[in-house]
Amino acid sequence: MPEPTVPSVWARQRRAREQPALSQDRIVSEAVRLLDAEGVEALSMRALGARLGAGATSLYRHVANKDELIELVVDEVYGEMLVRDADDPVGWRTSVAECAHSLRAMVLRHPWVASVFGQVGLAQLGPNLMARSERLLALFRAAGFPPGEADQAMSTLIAYVVGMTTSEAAYLSLLARSGQTEQEWADSVRSTAEQAVRDHPRLRDEYAARRGDDPAKLRDDNFTYGLDRVLDGLAARVSG
Repeated sequence: MPEPTVPSVWARQRRAREQPALSQDRIVSEAVRLLDAEGVEALSMRALGARLGAGATSLYRHVANKDELIELVVDEVYGEMLVRDADDPVGWRTSVAECAHSLRAMVLRHPWVASVFGQVGLAQLGPNLMARSERLLALFRAAGFPPGEADQAMSTLIAYVVGMTTSEAAYLSLLARSGQTEQEWADSVRSTAEQAVRDHPRLRDEYAARRGDDPAKLRDDNFTYGLDRVLDGLAARVSG
C-alpha cells in the first residue's frame, strides 16, 4: 500500500528537466512581483500565466497548484532575511536583533506575506527558511541555549516579529489604498481619536504623550521596544 503523500512542494521531488523559457524560478519571481503590485487576492495561475505570456496549463508543469506556489513565494522572500554568523564579534543579542529587524523589513516590503503565513504547508522545509533557521539556531546556541530550548527561543523571537508586522503590514496596506501618506492619515484622524479617548484618562494620557511623534518613527520605536523586552527575557535565561 503506497504511503500517503504530503501536500507540499517540499515533499515531492522537482522535475529534473524544465523548459528554459518557463522555469520554476521564473514563475516564482514573477509571482512575487505580482503579489507586491496587486496583493494576494490578485494571485491566480491564470493571471500569473498572462504576465508570463503562457497558459495556466504551462505553469502546472512546474508548480502543481496555487498552494505550492504560495509555499514557493514565501520561501523566496525569506531568502531576503539576513542572519549573521554565530562567531561574529558583535555578540548574539545584537545579531539576533538585526535578524529580527531584517525579518520585519522583509514583511513590510512584501505585506501580502503576512496574510499567508498560516497557509504555507511545510514552510519549514523550504531551502531559504531552513538555511536561515540553521544560522539563527547557531546564534541561540552560542548564547547558551541548549538543544530544544534554542528552537523555543527562536520560535519566540519569530512569533513576536510576525505578530507585530502582521498588523503593521495591514495598516500600511490600508494607507496605500487610501492614497494618503502616513502623516496625512495621522492628521486626518487626530481629532476623532482625541474625542474618542476624552473619557478614558489613561488612554488620553498615553495618546497625549505621543501626540507629536512622527508616525513612522513611532512604529519603529514600538517594534524596537517590544523586541528589546523579548531579548531581555531571553538573555535572563542564560545569564544566570
